[in-house]
Amino acid sequence: MTSPPVADPDPTDDAAAEPPEASRPGIAAFDFDGTLARHDTLVPFLRQVRGTSRVVLATARAAWRTRERDALKVAAIGHLFRGVPAAELDRQAGAYVSTLLEVLRPEMLDRVRWHQAEGHAVVIVSASLGVYLRPLAERLELDAALAVELVTDADGMLTGEVVGQLNTRGPQKVARLRAWVAERYGPASPFELWAYGDSAGDEEMLALADHPTWVGRRAQQPPAIRRSSA
Repeated sequence: MTSPPVADPDPTDDAAAEPPEASRPGIAAFDFDGTLARHDTLVPFLRQVRGTSRVVLATARAAWRTRERDALKVAAIGHLFRGVPAAELDRQAGAYVSTLLEVLRPEMLDRVRWHQAEGHAVVIVSASLGVYLRPLAERLELDAALAVELVTDADGMLTGEVVGQLNTRGPQKVARLRAWVAERYGPASPFELWAYGDSAGDEEMLALADHPTWVGRRAQQPPAIRRSSA
């Protein structure tokens, strides 16, 4: 399969670039579905662990409450996972990681390894579930996976809620990334950011970046079209 194109990064992105100042650490933030991975990984995971019929029903029930994309997703997750043992989902997510390794884009994995060799912190920032992205990040020796996290009660059961009741998409990607940087490097710490994305949900993160790189179809579009594309 031919890999979709990646927009040429800023000339300062290559291996000959000057390293970031010591007081300004380098950070590489990768969207996951459609960017680091070739396609969506959330729906296949939901179908695998909860069954296609449950996914369809949960989505239909959520659609009665809202048609807003992020709210619908949060509601559907609630219907699917309320009352599920967290340990069981962790086990299923761990098994799912091996399938994710097979769908990573080789050229994007090369970028991950380049950033690691340069001493940059590498993070996934994704609207998919942290329950499988965190073990994947550990397998790839990344610094963090900032994703949608499920709430567990005192008895180890999933409540059906997600942390903050928010989807890690659009401005929430920037908020999660800034919070992680503040925790790791200190509040208001400056940083040099490389960001990689493929969709409208990545626009704010790439707008924040010193070195934004679009992947897939958006890599071929002029900047004005990228901003207007869904």
